[in-house]
Amino acid sequence: MMKKGTGEDEMTKLYRNTKKTTMKTRRARIFLTVVLAFVLVLVTTAAWAADPLSSWNDGPAKQVIVKFVGDVTREGDPNFVQPAERIATFDNDGTLWAEQPMYFQLAFALDRVKALAPQHPEWKDKEPFASLLKGDLKAALAGGERSLLEIVMATHAGMTTAEFEQIVKDWTATAKHLKTKRLYTEMVYQPMIELLAFLRANGFKTYIVSGGGIEFMRPWTEKVYGIPPEQVIGSSIKTKFEMKDGKPVLMRLPEVDFIDDKAGKPVGIHKFIGRRPILAFGNSDGDLQMLQWTAAGSGMRFMGLVHHTDADREWAYDRKSHIGTLDKALDEAQAKGWTVVDMKKDWKVICPFEKQ
Repeated sequence: MMKKGTGEDEMTKLYRNTKKTTMKTRRARIFLTVVLAFVLVLVTTAAWAADPLSSWNDGPAKQVIVKFVGDVTREGDPNFVQPAERIATFDNDGTLWAEQPMYFQLAFALDRVKALAPQHPEWKDKEPFASLLKGDLKAALAGGERSLLEIVMATHAGMTTAEFEQIVKDWTATAKHLKTKRLYTEMVYQPMIELLAFLRANGFKTYIVSGGGIEFMRPWTEKVYGIPPEQVIGSSIKTKFEMKDGKPVLMRLPEVDFIDDKAGKPVGIHKFIGRRPILAFGNSDGDLQMLQWTAAGSGMRFMGLVHHTDADREWAYDRKSHIGTLDKALDEAQAKGWTVVDMKKDWKVICPFEKQ
């Protein structure tokens, strides 16, 4: 005859054993997950270490880059460069991200015109705004630099720097490219992202030196390129210190301060960096003077151009393009042996989303 409580004891033991087994299984699963994650990190790190430029095809361009970095960072090598002097400068439009069918900052300005139009009824009869609001970009820009400057001043000034930064952040978080329907910040070049990381891993300090607006780029370059705002050099409008509602602010004024393009690029490098780059990358005649300035320094130097040759995956353009014209710089690169990256031949993928 079963004693009272014996059945309950056996059930309790069974419950405890089951609970212990479940806990052990759960711990084993957690442990296995952690191990797998660790292995994945190791494999990814090993793969990156084996080929940090994995989106580049093995060819002359990649070989020259790897050799240059190796030579200037290897202690004892006659071309060794101290870390403090390892300055690398990059153009942005057409070099780090796409620039067709129009400069992305211009697309931002056009969206701003539409957003501000209700506050400016006079724009319906005033150029270049009237044409913009009708969707006629060609007519709006027929006035050349004067029309472009008028559009920029109307959309980029008259607010605090903090307000403008938030406007840019909101736009880059939602605005999409007309052709690809991707966020503009997704239209970056994966091979160049890898190159930036490769250089920084080897003691380089990477800078953007662009004709684009400095305060248009600074809100997002660190997240997208790993380049902090203090290492971004670009064109700018004037700012003025004011007290607004009892608080200090910087107001953006409708006046040009500095144009960081063509001959302005070496000036900007000297003014804001204070060291001559040993590596410079661009894609157009607007970058020629930056490359010339880099080449004129002593010691080993690297000058590179991104040549847009892939009409299938991106765009093919150079000498006759009104955006990112590559003519004189291409001639000089070929004459002086600078590295010209052929996008179609040298890059396995162009944008990060191609890898997904």
